Amino acid sequence: MICTSTLEFRSALPDRGRLAGLDVGTKTIGVALCDAGWTIASPAETLARTKFSVDAARLRALLQTQSATGMIIGLPLNLDGSDSPRTQSVRAFARNVEGIGLPILLWDERWSTQAVTRTLIDADTSRARRAELVDKLAAAYILQGAIDAMI
Repeated sequence: MICTSTLEFRSALPDRGRLAGLDVGTKTIGVALCDAGWTIASPAETLARTKFSVDAARLRALLQTQSATGMIIGLPLNLDGSDSPRTQSVRAFARNVEGIGLPILLWDERWSTQAVTRTLIDADTSRARRAELVDKLAAAYILQGAIDAMI
């Protein structure tokens, strides 16, 4: 089930349980997880994208290992809120991972990567280290925004 509202998503979830946040890029998928009480999101890992079947299997295994009960996928809308080719790609990704069997919330992530990058630059993080961290930190930023909206 793919949802666009937090109310719809929350009604599809058990009372509590870990949620996964995903920042889906063309080369990587940033993954974050929150605690079962939906208090705080933490970056988990960055998956390098390959073939979709391989990516889906790795994502499914990670979500099962972490006992995730739902997924929040960042939706890269244009600044005016309209769809872009990238938005359509993420919507297609969401439809494809719907087969994992967890409820999915598409969450506006327009500023996530920029906010995380700015924080890393302010912390004087090297370019190489930023590249290593940005996707999973963006996933945590997306997930935190969604769980804050649901509480």
